Amino acid sequence: MSRSRVTRRRPAVLLLCAVVWLVLPGCTSRLTGPGYYWQSITGHLALMNAARPLDDWLHDPATPGPLRERLQTAREIRRYAADVLQLPDNASYTRYADLGRRAAVYNVVAAPEFSLQLRQWCFPVTGCIGYRGYFDEADAQDYAAWLASEGEVAIYPVPAYSTLGWTNWLGGDPLLNTFIGYPEGELARLIFHELAHQQLYVRDDTSFNESFATAVERLGGARWLRERASDDARQAFDQFQQRRLAFRELTSHTRAQLAALYDTPGLADAGRRARKAAIMDGFRASYARLRERWGSWPGYDRWVAQANNALFGAQAAYDEWVPAFEALFEREGRDFARFYTAARQLAGLPAEERKAALTALLPGG
Repeated sequence: MSRSRVTRRRPAVLLLCAVVWLVLPGCTSRLTGPGYYWQSITGHLALMNAARPLDDWLHDPATPGPLRERLQTAREIRRYAADVLQLPDNASYTRYADLGRRAAVYNVVAAPEFSLQLRQWCFPVTGCIGYRGYFDEADAQDYAAWLASEGEVAIYPVPAYSTLGWTNWLGGDPLLNTFIGYPEGELARLIFHELAHQQLYVRDDTSFNESFATAVERLGGARWLRERASDDARQAFDQFQQRRLAFRELTSHTRAQLAALYDTPGLADAGRRARKAAIMDGFRASYARLRERWGSWPGYDRWVAQANNALFGAQAAYDEWVPAFEALFEREGRDFARFYTAARQLAGLPAEERKAALTALLPGG
């Protein structure tokens, strides 16, 4: 690279560093604050630099045929997101990168021994959120080990994350090898989910943000499958969806049992601990039966192996208000533009009023 090109790019890189510093999950911890921010900046820059426009990949003779087909499908999904679902039409998901690892980032979550309430980390732009992400899995493991003395900790791989539109001027969030191989229905849902975060994001309200994006993912994914997908893609999705719903029903039931236990007054820690162990044993036994029914399909094995308050709490954030947003979509005539306007009105309410309005939208609310 010539010196003149370096000179021209330097302001852009410095500004990107400032954006990433503000947007990506961070922490002011006295232990690893500056180091954490540095890995966020360099990790995201490496991801951005690895991305190339889809046309480059599609026209490159060295691109494997299966990857070329997936990238073409992803391009069609991206166009559908803007044209039909009225999600942001910008540079995001118009480039592709192979990171050479199984996840974009690795999230660390933590919760107390007798609570499903996630520990929060707070940042200038995103507000307070219930996870802390690392680009290097070993770094996530080190931080999780340091946190372990404070309660229950878990790490889960994240195939994609959103920079909330802040980096679209530099190419946006790219398609990644970590999810490009997903079945068509799941690929569509993931892209719709991440773009939904660019459509609407509320500081300090993880459950609102993730439930909104999950609702958009489900509504948009169902429409894509119905209108654009092949019979094989629909069949593959239906099989996976049956398993996902059965697992979510099991985890939701277990969360309710744990929450009831933790809210039981006057129970000594030893008794609470024993009942908790029995609930978790029952959860794992029920999962083993599901797995056997699925022909030993191992899709949730990793999650179940480390299941604890932190993982159950993280999962709840994605599910809590989804039925409310689905009801809102129906109320607005299944029109996405009207739905987004109504959701934005909810987002503008004070936190307690927003929660009350969402509760009123729930079936039976």
